[in-house]
Amino acid sequence: MDLTAVESRLLAALDEAELVRSLAAMVRVPSVTGSSAESDLQHQQAAALGEYGFDVDTWAFDLESLRAHPSFPGTEAERTEGYGVVATLGGDDVDSAATPALVLQGHVDVVPTGDVNRWQDADPFSAAITGGVLHGRGACDMKAGVAANLAVARTLRAAGARLARPFAVHTVVSEEDGGLGAFATMLRGHTGQAAVLTEPTNGRLVIANAGALTFEIAVPGRAAHGSSRLDGVNALDAFLPIYAGLQDLERERNQQPDPLFADTALPYPISIGRVTAGDWASSVPDLLLAQGRLGVQLGEEPAAARAALEGLVGRICAADPWLRDHPARVSWPGGQFASGRIAEDHPFIDEVVGAVADLSGGRRPIRAAASYGSDLRLYAGIGGI
Repeated sequence: MDLTAVESRLLAALDEAELVRSLAAMVRVPSVTGSSAESDLQHQQAAALGEYGFDVDTWAFDLESLRAHPSFPGTEAERTEGYGVVATLGGDDVDSAATPALVLQGHVDVVPTGDVNRWQDADPFSAAITGGVLHGRGACDMKAGVAANLAVARTLRAAGARLARPFAVHTVVSEEDGGLGAFATMLRGHTGQAAVLTEPTNGRLVIANAGALTFEIAVPGRAAHGSSRLDGVNALDAFLPIYAGLQDLERERNQQPDPLFADTALPYPISIGRVTAGDWASSVPDLLLAQGRLGVQLGEEPAAARAALEGLVGRICAADPWLRDHPARVSWPGGQFASGRIAEDHPFIDEVVGAVADLSGGRRPIRAAASYGSDLRLYAGIGGI
């Protein structure tokens, strides 16, 4: 490794065992997006960062005001509360009001567990370590990144480091369902010259994200008893041409992806994640609701992506004998991730690549784009970072 004396001293002060312990403790908090445990973990983050000597800003979200904002990113989960945490470390000779030179950011919320019986030990939040791997919902996405950020904060204190510019740690909520936490943090005025979001990237340096827009398609049918189903119109049957059309639209929107997606098979997926229809097994369902997500191309305005899907559904309905007079309705009820991108030639990217190479025997990560939405577009967009 080609390390300076200061870098070597800092790495020597890094307590890897404590990093693992802190990760396990975080994984054991079931901080599913929108739950009270999500806020509990935010308070724990604030307390820990305060103990490390950081100036900590915590605040409760004004949810009504955030939802009324014209750039509100949407949410999937029911939410009654939310808390922001920003911790800043300056120094004896540092203007604490100056813009932080570097921000490390992570989200504490995790997605739901699914069927708990399919987990290896039936406890999604066990944080059990087997074969050198820590298991649990959110261990990878992204409590390992949050734990690494906290380890940096602890290490700076343990090494007695003096900083030339302020350094900040942001922990946010609601990333998984739209990015409300990052949105609130940017609106509060917290910023930085550069930021690293310590999301899992499979060893790549992600400098761009596709967007993702949650949609719902309501497809009408006509009710009848199952014994006389020809008297009705099954909403499931009516949905099938729309579903086939979505697959065609997905192929069309993925014909010429950005070169940053060279290692991604499907940069802009269109996925149906939930379908509900009918209320009785012996009835012909008169309504089907299909909920899914639409991938937003790099640089594409979300309004244009919405128009592409709405136009498809409109054309299919116009050509269908039933849907022509009973058209399906498209709405956008959940998280609305725009795409995001930072300049490929920014010198900070080279610094990060060099740091990874120094610590990994010379391996230089490739610059890449990810097919999922993230807080990148908020930090680089309204945050201007």
